[in-house]
Amino acid sequence: MPMAASDIERLIRARIPDAKVTIRDLAGDGDHYAATVIAESFRGKSRVQQHQIVYEALKAEMGDKLHALALQTGTPEP
Repeated sequence: MPMAASDIERLIRARIPDAKVTIRDLAGDGDHYAATVIAESFRGKSRVQQHQIVYEALKAEMGDKLHALALQTGTPEP
């Protein structure tokens, strides 16, 4: 069963309340998405740590409803 982009955004925001989240459905199938997550709370964290935080938010859905996620993270520009 596919996952809606709005559900991905909701799960990320639940874990990272200050996040600006942009989701794109890459294949139109609800299984393959690209996400950009920008959050002040990422400041001082490595890119790997930022990705771990996002994947932690989605762990219950990865591999089941969500098959692929291309992820970009960062902090807001000053």
